Amino acid sequence: MNHYVLPDGNVQISFSGGRTSGYMLHHIAEANGGIPDRCQVVFSNTGREMPQTLDFVQEVSDRWGIPITWVEFERGAGPGERFRIVSHNSAARNGEPFRDLIQQNKFLPNQKARFCTGDLKVKPSRDYLRSLGWEKWMSALGIRADEPGRVNREPQRERWQRWYPLADANVSKHDVALFWRKQPFDLRLQNIKGKTPLGNCDGCFLKSEAAQAALARDYPERHQWWEDMEMLVSDWTLGNGGRFRKEFSRREIRWNVENQYQLFDQEDGFCQVDGGECME
Repeated sequence: MNHYVLPDGNVQISFSGGRTSGYMLHHIAEANGGIPDRCQVVFSNTGREMPQTLDFVQEVSDRWGIPITWVEFERGAGPGERFRIVSHNSAARNGEPFRDLIQQNKFLPNQKARFCTGDLKVKPSRDYLRSLGWEKWMSALGIRADEPGRVNREPQRERWQRWYPLADANVSKHDVALFWRKQPFDLRLQNIKGKTPLGNCDGCFLKSEAAQAALARDYPERHQWWEDMEMLVSDWTLGNGGRFRKEFSRREIRWNVENQYQLFDQEDGFCQVDGGECME
């Protein structure tokens, strides 16, 4: 359990609302006899998380007796104040913070300009912690040992440094899956070979084409939001830049799902390769 003992000073635990970060939170609390006051557990809601994710965050807090602060991006606030504190009851559920960010920036995030993670997750958490008077801290990230490409141990030119307790403890997706099979509750989203296709933002542009097609097929109303954002930006730019991914638009994804059922049913009908993962 030494890998989960809190380092000195203030510590932020970034809880994404997924199984891996939930595993990390449980083990940190167990190793330290709970979560001390110098430690803040923060969940950043983009407004595009599945309802099951929001329910899971609240259930983790209730069952384990761990306070979790929910933050969202606040448009128009001054520097250092671009966050609002919400709760399970008041959290955005239709992409309002994400839409506010797109309207502010006048273009869509993409694989080369991934400002959504920084502006919707990292900065609201940072501004919240600074509002508490924190100047420096360690940030615990739920990156496993079987995700070595996501571990960055270089010193950060930020107010925080990164801490990877799961990678240090050699935790794999199999360990996480075994842990949740033994618990009396779980995230009520499908787990496929250690991945949760609907985890984090439901239609994130870093997810595979197949995952985005599945969203269009199974949750057309949720897919529609992403299509609406592309149409909105296309209107502003006269058709230029209105895509989250250059390879395809969300409208094209929906058309394929609606008109090529046999193609969709084939395992290789849509590209299965992810474009990456949210890093924070």
